[in-house]
Amino acid sequence: MIPIKKGGGGVDQPIEDPPWLSLPAEIGDLLRPEMARIADDVIQSLGRAVPDYARPLEGRFGEGVRRGVEVAFDRFLELPGTAEPGLTVDSRVVYEGLGRGEVRMGRTLDALLAAYRHGARATFRQVSRVAMDAGLETPVLVSLGESILAYIEELSAASAEGYAAEVADRAGERDRLRAEVADLVVRGHGDEESVRLAAVAAGWAVPERVVVVWLPLDSAEGIRSALGVEAVVVGRDADAVAVLPEPLSARRRRQIDAALRERSAVVGPPRPLGEASDSLRLAMLAQTVLHATGAAMTGAETPHALWVDERLTELVLAAEPHVVTDLARARLAPLADLRPSQRERLTATLLAWLRHHGQRAPIARELRIHEQTVGYRLAQLREIFGEALDDPDIRFELELVLRAGHR
Repeated sequence: MIPIKKGGGGVDQPIEDPPWLSLPAEIGDLLRPEMARIADDVIQSLGRAVPDYARPLEGRFGEGVRRGVEVAFDRFLELPGTAEPGLTVDSRVVYEGLGRGEVRMGRTLDALLAAYRHGARATFRQVSRVAMDAGLETPVLVSLGESILAYIEELSAASAEGYAAEVADRAGERDRLRAEVADLVVRGHGDEESVRLAAVAAGWAVPERVVVVWLPLDSAEGIRSALGVEAVVVGRDADAVAVLPEPLSARRRRQIDAALRERSAVVGPPRPLGEASDSLRLAMLAQTVLHATGAAMTGAETPHALWVDERLTELVLAAEPHVVTDLARARLAPLADLRPSQRERLTATLLAWLRHHGQRAPIARELRIHEQTVGYRLAQLREIFGEALDDPDIRFELELVLRAGHR
Protein backbone atom coordinates (compact mmCIF):
# COMPACT_ATOMS: atom_id res chain seq x y z
CA MET A 1 0.00 0.00 0.00
CA ILE A 2 1.22 3.50 -0.81
CA PRO A 3 1.43 5.69 2.31
CA ILE A 4 -1.00 8.63 2.34
CA LYS A 5 -0.56 12.12 3.78
CA LYS A 6 -2.95 15.06 3.96
CA GLY A 7 -2.21 17.73 1.37
CA GLY A 8 -3.37 21.35 1.16
CA GLY A 9 -7.13 21.79 1.39
CA GLY A 10 -7.51 18.33 2.96
CA VAL A 11 -6.78 16.48 -0.31
CA ASP A 12 -5.10 13.10 0.17
CA GLN A 13 -1.71 12.90 -1.57
CA PRO A 14 0.70 9.96 -1.83
CA ILE A 15 3.98 10.27 0.04
CA GLU A 16 6.88 10.02 -2.41
CA ASP A 17 9.30 7.22 -1.60
CA PRO A 18 12.78 8.45 -0.65
CA PRO A 19 15.43 7.66 -3.28
CA TRP A 20 17.45 5.53 -0.83
CA LEU A 21 14.61 2.99 -0.69
CA SER A 22 15.76 1.72 -4.09
CA LEU A 23 19.36 1.24 -2.92
CA PRO A 24 20.45 -2.26 -1.91
CA ALA A 25 20.70 -2.51 1.87
CA GLU A 26 24.20 -4.01 1.48
CA ILE A 27 25.59 -0.72 0.16
CA GLY A 28 25.87 0.54 3.74
CA ASP A 29 28.21 -2.34 4.59
CA LEU A 30 30.17 -1.68 1.40
CA LEU A 31 30.72 2.01 2.16
CA ARG A 32 31.19 1.88 5.93
CA PRO A 33 34.91 0.93 5.92
CA GLU A 34 35.64 3.93 3.67
CA MET A 35 33.55 6.57 5.39
CA ALA A 36 36.12 7.68 8.00
CA ARG A 37 38.60 8.43 5.21
CA ILE A 38 35.94 10.15 3.09
CA ALA A 39 34.83 12.23 6.09
CA ASP A 40 38.42 13.41 6.68
CA ASP A 41 38.77 14.35 3.01
CA VAL A 42 35.51 16.33 3.06
CA ILE A 43 36.49 18.18 6.25
CA GLN A 44 39.97 19.03 4.98
CA SER A 45 38.66 20.36 1.65
CA LEU A 46 35.91 22.41 3.27
CA GLY A 47 38.06 25.46 3.98
CA ARG A 48 39.21 25.64 0.35
CA ALA A 49 35.66 25.42 -0.99
CA VAL A 50 33.89 27.71 1.51
CA PRO A 51 35.89 30.83 2.57
CA ASP A 52 33.97 31.26 5.85
CA TYR A 53 35.27 27.84 6.92
CA ALA A 54 38.91 28.59 6.00
CA ARG A 55 40.08 28.57 9.59
CA PRO A 56 41.75 26.02 11.90
CA LEU A 57 39.33 23.22 12.72
CA GLU A 58 39.84 23.41 16.47
CA GLY A 59 37.85 24.31 19.55
CA ARG A 60 34.06 24.40 19.43
CA PHE A 61 34.08 25.34 15.77
CA GLY A 62 36.15 22.32 14.74
CA GLU A 63 34.18 20.00 17.02
CA GLY A 64 30.91 21.22 15.49
CA VAL A 65 32.10 20.68 11.91
CA ARG A 66 33.48 17.21 12.60
CA ARG A 67 30.42 16.10 14.54
CA GLY A 68 28.14 17.37 11.79
CA VAL A 69 30.00 15.36 9.15
CA GLU A 70 30.27 12.20 11.28
CA VAL A 71 26.60 12.18 12.29
CA ALA A 72 25.61 12.81 8.67
CA PHE A 73 27.65 9.87 7.40
CA ASP A 74 26.61 7.48 10.20
CA ARG A 75 22.93 8.21 9.60
CA PHE A 76 23.21 8.00 5.82
CA LEU A 77 24.67 4.49 6.02
CA GLU A 78 21.51 3.36 7.87
CA LEU A 79 19.16 4.49 5.10
CA PRO A 80 19.73 2.26 2.04
CA GLY A 81 16.78 -0.08 1.48
CA THR A 82 14.50 1.77 3.94
CA ALA A 83 11.71 4.34 3.66
CA GLU A 84 12.84 6.13 6.80
CA PRO A 85 13.21 9.91 6.88
CA GLY A 86 16.71 11.22 6.42
CA LEU A 87 17.02 12.45 10.00
CA THR A 88 16.06 10.96 13.32
CA VAL A 89 14.89 13.16 16.16
CA ASP A 90 18.39 13.11 17.65
CA SER A 91 20.25 13.82 14.41
CA ARG A 92 17.85 16.62 13.53
CA VAL A 93 18.88 18.33 16.78
CA VAL A 94 22.49 18.31 15.55
CA TYR A 95 21.68 20.14 12.30
CA GLU A 96 19.25 22.55 13.90
CA GLY A 97 22.09 23.30 16.30
CA LEU A 98 24.47 24.01 13.42
CA GLY A 99 21.94 26.50 12.04
CA ARG A 100 21.65 28.18 15.43
CA GLY A 101 25.44 28.30 15.63
CA GLU A 102 25.65 30.34 12.44
CA VAL A 103 23.53 33.05 14.08
CA ARG A 104 25.78 33.01 17.13
CA MET A 105 28.86 33.34 14.93
CA GLY A 106 27.32 36.37 13.24
CA ARG A 107 27.06 34.70 9.84
CA THR A 108 24.21 34.24 7.40
CA LEU A 109 23.02 30.73 6.53
CA ASP A 110 24.71 30.93 3.12
CA ALA A 111 28.07 29.60 4.32
CA LEU A 112 26.58 26.52 6.00
CA LEU A 113 24.41 25.68 2.99
CA ALA A 114 27.45 26.10 0.73
CA ALA A 115 29.34 23.70 3.02
CA TYR A 116 26.53 21.16 2.70
CA ARG A 117 26.57 21.43 -1.09
CA HIS A 118 30.32 21.00 -1.18
CA GLY A 119 30.08 18.02 1.16
CA ALA A 120 27.45 16.38 -1.05
CA ARG A 121 29.56 16.77 -4.20
CA ALA A 122 32.77 15.61 -2.54
CA THR A 123 31.03 12.65 -0.92
CA PHE A 124 29.42 11.52 -4.15
CA ARG A 125 32.73 11.63 -5.99
CA GLN A 126 34.31 9.42 -3.34
CA VAL A 127 31.50 6.91 -2.80
CA SER A 128 30.82 6.54 -6.53
CA ARG A 129 34.45 5.38 -6.99
CA VAL A 130 34.00 2.83 -4.22
CA ALA A 131 30.71 1.68 -5.76
CA MET A 132 32.19 1.33 -9.26
CA ASP A 133 35.21 -0.56 -7.92
CA ALA A 134 32.74 -2.95 -6.29
CA GLY A 135 31.04 -3.46 -9.66
CA LEU A 136 27.72 -1.77 -8.86
CA GLU A 137 25.63 -0.96 -11.94
CA THR A 138 24.77 2.49 -13.28
CA PRO A 139 21.15 2.56 -11.96
CA VAL A 140 22.51 2.06 -8.44
CA LEU A 141 25.00 4.89 -8.91
CA VAL A 142 22.17 7.16 -10.09
CA SER A 143 20.06 6.27 -7.04
CA LEU A 144 23.09 6.81 -4.83
CA GLY A 145 23.55 10.35 -6.22
CA GLU A 146 19.85 11.12 -5.84
CA SER A 147 19.94 9.83 -2.27
CA ILE A 148 22.89 12.03 -1.30
CA LEU A 149 21.18 15.11 -2.77
CA ALA A 150 17.87 14.37 -1.05
CA TYR A 151 19.67 13.71 2.23
CA ILE A 152 21.55 17.00 2.04
CA GLU A 153 18.24 18.79 1.40
CA GLU A 154 16.92 17.41 4.69
CA LEU A 155 20.04 18.52 6.53
CA SER A 156 19.78 21.96 4.96
CA ALA A 157 16.10 22.27 5.91
CA ALA A 158 16.83 21.29 9.52
CA SER A 159 19.62 23.87 9.76
CA ALA A 160 17.39 26.54 8.21
CA GLU A 161 14.77 25.80 10.87
CA GLY A 162 17.40 26.09 13.61
CA TYR A 163 18.70 29.34 12.14
CA ALA A 164 15.20 30.83 12.01
CA ALA A 165 14.42 29.65 15.55
CA GLU A 166 17.63 31.24 16.90
CA VAL A 167 16.87 34.51 15.15
CA ALA A 168 13.34 34.48 16.61
CA ASP A 169 14.62 33.60 20.09
CA ARG A 170 17.19 36.36 19.96
CA ALA A 171 14.62 38.86 18.76
CA GLY A 172 12.34 37.88 21.64
CA GLU A 173 15.17 38.15 24.16
CA ARG A 174 16.26 41.47 22.70
CA ASP A 175 12.71 42.80 22.93
CA ARG A 176 12.53 41.66 26.56
CA LEU A 177 15.79 43.39 27.43
CA ARG A 178 14.81 46.55 25.58
CA ALA A 179 11.44 46.56 27.36
CA GLU A 180 13.32 46.41 30.68
CA VAL A 181 15.39 49.41 29.61
CA ALA A 182 12.27 51.35 28.63
CA ASP A 183 10.67 50.54 31.96
CA LEU A 184 13.78 51.62 33.87
CA VAL A 185 13.95 54.90 31.97
CA VAL A 186 10.31 55.96 32.26
CA ARG A 187 9.97 54.91 35.89
CA GLY A 188 13.17 56.71 36.82
CA HIS A 189 14.40 53.59 38.61
CA GLY A 190 18.11 52.92 38.91
CA ASP A 191 21.03 55.26 38.53
CA GLU A 192 22.43 56.39 35.20
CA GLU A 193 25.10 53.69 35.19
CA SER A 194 22.50 50.94 35.73
CA VAL A 195 20.44 52.25 32.82
CA ARG A 196 23.49 52.40 30.58
CA LEU A 197 24.56 48.85 31.45
CA ALA A 198 21.04 47.56 30.77
CA ALA A 199 21.01 49.47 27.48
CA VAL A 200 24.29 47.86 26.40
CA ALA A 201 22.85 44.41 27.10
CA ALA A 202 19.77 45.31 25.04
CA GLY A 203 21.76 46.78 22.18
CA TRP A 204 20.28 50.26 22.60
CA ALA A 205 22.42 53.32 21.95
CA VAL A 206 21.68 55.59 24.90
CA PRO A 207 20.73 59.14 23.81
CA GLU A 208 21.35 62.24 25.88
CA ARG A 209 17.81 63.55 25.35
CA VAL A 210 14.65 61.60 24.68
CA VAL A 211 10.97 61.88 23.96
CA VAL A 212 8.51 59.42 25.46
CA VAL A 213 5.54 58.22 23.42
CA TRP A 214 2.32 57.11 25.07
CA LEU A 215 -0.25 55.05 23.17
CA PRO A 216 -3.16 52.73 23.99
CA LEU A 217 -2.17 49.08 24.27
CA ASP A 218 -4.64 48.07 21.55
CA SER A 219 -2.87 50.45 19.15
CA ALA A 220 0.63 49.20 19.93
CA GLU A 221 0.82 46.17 17.64
CA GLY A 222 3.92 46.40 15.44
CA ILE A 223 5.11 49.60 17.12
CA ARG A 224 8.62 48.25 17.78
CA SER A 225 9.33 47.65 14.11
CA ALA A 226 7.49 50.83 13.09
CA LEU A 227 9.68 53.05 15.28
CA GLY A 228 12.88 51.16 14.48
CA VAL A 229 15.97 50.24 16.46
CA GLU A 230 16.29 53.72 17.97
CA ALA A 231 13.23 53.08 20.15
CA VAL A 232 12.76 50.90 23.22
CA VAL A 233 9.17 49.89 23.94
CA VAL A 234 7.42 48.42 26.95
CA GLY A 235 3.83 47.20 27.10
CA ARG A 236 1.98 47.83 30.35
CA ASP A 237 -1.45 46.84 31.68
CA ALA A 238 -3.52 49.20 29.52
CA ASP A 239 -1.00 51.15 27.47
CA ALA A 240 2.41 51.03 25.84
CA VAL A 241 5.31 53.43 26.16
CA ALA A 242 8.20 54.03 23.77
CA VAL A 243 11.40 55.93 24.49
CA LEU A 244 13.41 57.28 21.57
CA PRO A 245 16.00 59.95 20.92
CA GLU A 246 14.79 63.53 20.64
CA PRO A 247 14.02 64.12 16.93
CA LEU A 248 16.33 66.95 15.90
CA SER A 249 15.05 67.47 12.37
CA ALA A 250 11.69 68.00 10.72
CA ARG A 251 12.34 64.89 8.63
CA ARG A 252 12.77 62.69 11.70
CA ARG A 253 9.61 64.13 13.27
CA ARG A 254 7.72 63.24 10.08
CA GLN A 255 9.10 59.70 10.22
CA ILE A 256 7.99 59.26 13.83
CA ASP A 257 4.62 60.81 13.02
CA ALA A 258 4.17 58.35 10.14
CA ALA A 259 5.01 55.40 12.44
CA LEU A 260 2.40 56.63 14.95
CA ARG A 261 -0.29 57.36 12.38
CA GLU A 262 -3.81 56.23 13.40
CA ARG A 263 -2.53 55.00 16.78
CA SER A 264 -3.95 57.78 19.04
CA ALA A 265 -0.41 58.37 20.26
CA VAL A 266 0.89 61.29 22.30
CA VAL A 267 4.55 62.34 22.14
CA GLY A 268 5.88 63.92 25.32
CA PRO A 269 8.22 66.91 25.20
CA PRO A 270 12.00 66.35 24.93
CA ARG A 271 13.81 65.79 28.21
CA PRO A 272 17.27 64.66 29.35
CA LEU A 273 17.37 60.87 29.73
CA GLY A 274 17.19 61.12 33.51
CA GLU A 275 13.96 63.15 33.25
CA ALA A 276 12.16 60.83 30.82
CA SER A 277 9.47 60.16 33.42
CA ASP A 278 8.48 63.83 33.16
CA SER A 279 8.06 63.52 29.39
CA LEU A 280 5.77 60.54 30.00
CA ARG A 281 3.83 62.39 32.70
CA LEU A 282 3.10 65.29 30.36
CA ALA A 283 2.22 62.93 27.52
CA MET A 284 -0.32 61.19 29.76
CA LEU A 285 -1.65 64.53 31.00
CA ALA A 286 -2.06 65.70 27.40
CA GLN A 287 -3.82 62.46 26.54
CA THR A 288 -6.26 63.06 29.36
CA VAL A 289 -7.00 66.74 28.82
CA LEU A 290 -6.26 67.31 25.12
CA HIS A 291 -6.43 64.13 23.08
CA ALA A 292 -10.18 63.66 23.27
CA THR A 293 -10.74 67.18 21.93
CA GLY A 294 -7.58 67.39 19.84
CA ALA A 295 -9.39 67.88 16.51
CA ALA A 296 -11.50 70.70 17.87
CA MET A 297 -8.54 72.47 19.45
CA THR A 298 -6.44 72.35 16.28
CA GLY A 299 -9.37 73.24 14.08
CA ALA A 300 -9.07 70.14 11.88
CA GLU A 301 -9.37 66.39 12.16
CA THR A 302 -5.99 64.69 12.04
CA PRO A 303 -4.80 61.07 12.22
CA HIS A 304 -1.36 62.18 13.37
CA ALA A 305 0.19 61.92 16.81
CA LEU A 306 -0.34 64.68 19.34
CA TRP A 307 3.03 66.36 20.00
CA VAL A 308 2.95 67.98 23.41
CA ASP A 309 5.67 70.50 22.59
CA GLU A 310 3.39 71.93 19.89
CA ARG A 311 0.44 72.25 22.29
CA LEU A 312 2.00 73.56 25.50
CA THR A 313 -0.27 76.60 25.83
CA GLU A 314 -3.36 74.46 25.38
CA LEU A 315 -2.02 71.97 27.90
CA VAL A 316 -1.43 74.69 30.48
CA LEU A 317 -4.93 76.03 29.98
CA ALA A 318 -6.61 72.63 29.98
CA ALA A 319 -4.69 71.28 32.97
CA GLU A 320 -6.56 73.52 35.45
CA PRO A 321 -9.92 74.23 33.78
CA HIS A 322 -11.61 75.45 36.95
CA VAL A 323 -8.90 78.02 37.58
CA VAL A 324 -9.19 79.27 33.99
CA THR A 325 -12.98 79.41 34.35
CA ASP A 326 -12.66 81.52 37.50
CA LEU A 327 -10.27 83.87 35.70
CA ALA A 328 -12.61 84.09 32.70
CA ARG A 329 -15.54 84.93 34.94
CA ALA A 330 -13.58 87.78 36.48
CA ARG A 331 -12.04 89.21 33.32
CA LEU A 332 -15.10 88.88 31.06
CA ALA A 333 -17.55 90.19 33.67
CA PRO A 334 -17.97 93.55 31.85
CA LEU A 335 -19.59 91.66 28.94
CA ALA A 336 -22.07 89.80 31.11
CA ASP A 337 -25.11 92.00 30.31
CA LEU A 338 -24.70 91.88 26.50
CA ARG A 339 -26.90 89.83 24.20
CA PRO A 340 -25.21 86.48 23.29
CA SER A 341 -24.75 87.48 19.63
CA GLN A 342 -23.24 90.85 20.57
CA ARG A 343 -21.01 89.22 23.19
CA GLU A 344 -19.77 86.70 20.60
CA ARG A 345 -18.89 89.44 18.11
CA LEU A 346 -17.06 91.56 20.66
CA THR A 347 -15.07 88.70 22.22
CA ALA A 348 -13.97 87.57 18.73
CA THR A 349 -12.89 91.14 17.99
CA LEU A 350 -11.13 91.44 21.34
CA LEU A 351 -9.15 88.23 20.76
CA ALA A 352 -8.16 89.36 17.26
CA TRP A 353 -7.14 92.75 18.65
CA LEU A 354 -4.96 91.11 21.26
CA ARG A 355 -3.46 88.67 18.74
CA HIS A 356 -2.61 91.37 16.21
CA HIS A 357 -1.48 94.02 18.71
CA GLY A 358 -4.26 96.42 17.73
CA GLN A 359 -3.49 96.49 13.95
CA ARG A 360 -6.83 96.97 12.22
CA ALA A 361 -5.98 95.57 8.80
CA PRO A 362 -5.08 92.03 9.96
CA ILE A 363 -8.00 92.11 12.41
CA ALA A 364 -10.36 92.91 9.53
CA ARG A 365 -8.89 90.10 7.40
CA GLU A 366 -9.20 87.55 10.18
CA LEU A 367 -12.81 88.49 10.99
CA ARG A 368 -13.72 89.17 7.34
CA ILE A 369 -15.19 92.58 8.15
CA HIS A 370 -14.46 96.14 7.06
CA GLU A 371 -11.82 98.15 8.95
CA GLN A 372 -14.46 100.70 9.85
CA THR A 373 -16.45 97.91 11.53
CA VAL A 374 -13.32 96.98 13.42
CA GLY A 375 -13.00 100.57 14.63
CA TYR A 376 -16.63 100.65 15.72
CA ARG A 377 -16.28 97.41 17.72
CA LEU A 378 -13.03 98.53 19.32
CA ALA A 379 -14.72 101.71 20.45
CA GLN A 380 -17.42 99.59 22.09
CA LEU A 381 -14.77 97.49 23.82
CA ARG A 382 -13.02 100.63 25.08
CA GLU A 383 -16.28 101.86 26.48
CA ILE A 384 -16.99 98.53 28.19
CA PHE A 385 -13.52 97.74 29.59
CA GLY A 386 -12.21 101.27 30.05
CA GLU A 387 -8.61 101.66 31.19
CA ALA A 388 -8.31 97.91 31.87
CA LEU A 389 -7.31 97.41 28.23
CA ASP A 390 -4.21 99.52 28.86
CA ASP A 391 -3.00 97.15 31.58
CA PRO A 392 -0.59 94.54 30.07
CA ASP A 393 -1.36 91.99 32.79
CA ILE A 394 -5.10 92.25 32.17
CA ARG A 395 -4.55 92.03 28.40
CA PHE A 396 -2.51 88.84 28.96
CA GLU A 397 -5.24 87.32 31.13
CA LEU A 398 -7.93 88.29 28.62
CA GLU A 399 -6.02 86.61 25.78
CA LEU A 400 -5.43 83.56 27.93
CA VAL A 401 -9.10 82.99 28.76
CA LEU A 402 -10.25 83.79 25.21
CA ARG A 403 -7.72 81.33 23.75
CA ALA A 404 -9.05 78.76 26.18
CA GLY A 405 -12.43 79.13 24.48
CA HIS A 406 -14.28 81.23 27.02
CA ARG A 407 -16.70 83.78 25.63
